[in-house]
Amino acid sequence: MALGLPRKSLNMLATLVLGLFLPGSGQAGSYGAGISNSQWYLAESVFECSLVHEVPGYGRAIFRRRAGEDLSFFLESESRLMRPGRGSLVVEAPAWRPGVAPRPVGAVNVSEGRRQVSLETRQAVILAQSLLDGMRPTVTRASWYDGSPVRVQVSNINFNGQYQRYRSCAANLLPVNIDQIGRSRIVFASGSKTLSETDMNLLDDIVAYLGADITVERVFVDGHSDSIGSRIDNRALSEDRANVVADYLKSRGVDPDLITVRAHGDQYPVSRRAADNRRTTIRLQREGERPGFQQANGYGGSSAG
Repeated sequence: MALGLPRKSLNMLATLVLGLFLPGSGQAGSYGAGISNSQWYLAESVFECSLVHEVPGYGRAIFRRRAGEDLSFFLESESRLMRPGRGSLVVEAPAWRPGVAPRPVGAVNVSEGRRQVSLETRQAVILAQSLLDGMRPTVTRASWYDGSPVRVQVSNINFNGQYQRYRSCAANLLPVNIDQIGRSRIVFASGSKTLSETDMNLLDDIVAYLGADITVERVFVDGHSDSIGSRIDNRALSEDRANVVADYLKSRGVDPDLITVRAHGDQYPVSRRAADNRRTTIRLQREGERPGFQQANGYGGSSAG
C-alpha cells in the first residue's frame, strides 16, 4: 500500500488534508468581521452608489443602487464556499446583545457564480434597516464540500456613518442608467410628427445622461414609418420624425456634432402592426462600441453603422 499505510488510515489522512486546504470543509463555520476589522466603504458617482463590506475569509457584502433602479444587495466570493440551492436569511443580534431573538427574513437562492447571493429590493431594505438597528444579517447554507453549515454574517459596526453618506449619494443619482436609455424608442400616431409630454420626459432623461457620461461619442436618431401610403411620403415623414427628436435634443444642449440623423421610411418594420412601425429610435454609442451592419429595429438599432 502507498506510504505503507492501510486504506482506512489513507482515507483519514485525505480527509485531514481536505480540511486544511479546502474552504468551507466543515471547519469553516462562520465568516464575519469583528469589532477590530469591520469596515464599510462607499463608492459613489452619479451613475451608481455602492456600500462595500469585506467579510474576512469569505468575500464581500455589497449594497448597490444604480441610477434609475432601487436598492439591491449581494454577497460575492472568489471561492465557492456555499453549495448552490436554498439558503436562509436571518437577522441576529451581536454577541454583546444577549436575549434578543433572531428574526427570520426568508429564503435566499445561492448560485454557483462569483455572486453567490443576490437580494431584491424588499430584502435589501430589511437588511439595511437591521444594520442601522445594530443587528447582524446572516446567510446560512450548506458547504459545497461536505454539507456542513456555512454562515456568512454582515457586521453592523461602522455601518451607520457610511449609510448616511450613501443616502446623500443616492439623492444625486441620474434619473436613468445606460441600460434603460441606451436604446430608446418614441412611437407616433398615424401621420404625426409631434412629441408628447411623455416623449419629452424620456428625451430629458437622455439629455441628463449625456451630460454626465463623457464616453458617449455618438447619438443615432433613426426615423421610421408604417407602410401605409407612398414610399416617398413615408420617407419624408420618417425624416421629419427623426428631426423633431434631434431638434429637441439640441434645444436641450446636446452637441449637434454628436447627433447622426437618418430616415428609413417603411424599410425596416418591426411588427405587422402599423402602430409599432411609426417610431423614432435613439441609440447611444460609447467609446469602444463599434457595431457593424445592424438592421434598424424598434429599440434603437440602425442600418449601416
